[in-house]
Amino acid sequence: MPAKNVILSRERIKVARIDVVGGGLAGAEAAWQIASRGEKVRLFEMRPGKNTPAHKTEFFGELVCSNSLGSEKVSTGGGLLKLELKKLNSMLLEVALENRVPAGNALAVDREKFPREVTRRLEKHPLVEICREEVKNIPGDTITILASGPLTSEPLAKSLQDLTGQESLYFFDAAAPLVYSDTINMEKAFKGSRYEETGGDYINCPMNEQEYREFYSELVKAEVSPLHGFEDNKLFAGCMPVENLAQKGFKTLAFGHLKPVGLKDREGNRPYAVVQLRRDNKEGTLYNMVGFQTRLKWPEQKRVFRMVPGLENAEFARYGVMHRNSFINSPKSLEPTLQLKARPNVFCAGQLIGVEGYLESALTGLWAGINAFLLSRGENLLVPPGQTAIGSLIDYITTPAKNFQPINMNFGLLPQPKKRIKKKEERREEQVRIAGETLERFIEDFKVINK
Repeated sequence: MPAKNVILSRERIKVARIDVVGGGLAGAEAAWQIASRGEKVRLFEMRPGKNTPAHKTEFFGELVCSNSLGSEKVSTGGGLLKLELKKLNSMLLEVALENRVPAGNALAVDREKFPREVTRRLEKHPLVEICREEVKNIPGDTITILASGPLTSEPLAKSLQDLTGQESLYFFDAAAPLVYSDTINMEKAFKGSRYEETGGDYINCPMNEQEYREFYSELVKAEVSPLHGFEDNKLFAGCMPVENLAQKGFKTLAFGHLKPVGLKDREGNRPYAVVQLRRDNKEGTLYNMVGFQTRLKWPEQKRVFRMVPGLENAEFARYGVMHRNSFINSPKSLEPTLQLKARPNVFCAGQLIGVEGYLESALTGLWAGINAFLLSRGENLLVPPGQTAIGSLIDYITTPAKNFQPINMNFGLLPQPKKRIKKKEERREEQVRIAGETLERFIEDFKVINK
């Protein structure tokens, strides 16, 4: 009898190959996991022949929003994700570590070098065939992983909608502006990390109360770009535009993205508020305005953001943008193996299934790749244990819910320790320990996971 955390495939599927649709983080990781286990795979990507509103290049694994992959502290969801990706031999995590840029306790990567290296590795792998063409329909005669992302093309989205019988869900996502570092006034700005834990990885633009009031006043009344053709503006909290946050109240930003906690200006005083900029590439020529996702009109971005001390002459390499992201109703459409209930030869992964975040996408792509490989060999498919990050994420997105919405990895998804632990830090340490030991045992039991 198979172990209880193994699900048998519904039917034996005879296929000549495995196809992965989408060259984002989930698709790139899935293709790599399949090829690394000795199976041929075709990786389809419609760029550059057909682009999306957010992508700028033809590279696999392009980062369209922030260049940060989240905290490395194990007491955070991002830190736990990195631990599991490392145990599961993630190619994307390896490339990220090779191309990291200073970002305090976070793992941030060079926006250009990271996807270039991901692309180079996939193109040189002898078992990966790159197909630069749009997939408009879900194939019925191959094992397929749909990792086409939140900007899935309309024909493929329609094919998926017809197959699942569910209306497509969506929310709106926003990206922050990029600033040329040599246009930042360092006579007003200063380098430093909160509490100086890791040195001066950030550029900080301090505001006194009057400067903050003037900035806030202009921000909340600045013109925003319309969302053409959409009646319901569903905003994902993790990428809430800065102007929407400001509308919640005068102190919302000062207690949020602009909080001055742990920072002191040149005179040794704590500012009223601080705009932080994080390095976006290794050369340090580009900096990302942390937390400044926006849909302000571009002239308004230039006018309002230049009110920040130190950015009065800033030049923007990219203004903030906003786009619609789509995801399927996974609780109704997916098995815990990430197979479509309506067609078990098709897997889904990444933001398309309602996980939000770079590493969440990569991890679900990795698992879909493992199961697609197992299905191609006629073997039992695997469901990761619920005590792990990957297991708790999959459990969340495949459990019936009244109002299913995209989610990042967080400790609320993990089971609580059996013994009661009052202190949050100690409770999280125990959850991390349990997750790590559980995943290691699972890998030991099923050797195919650790190729």
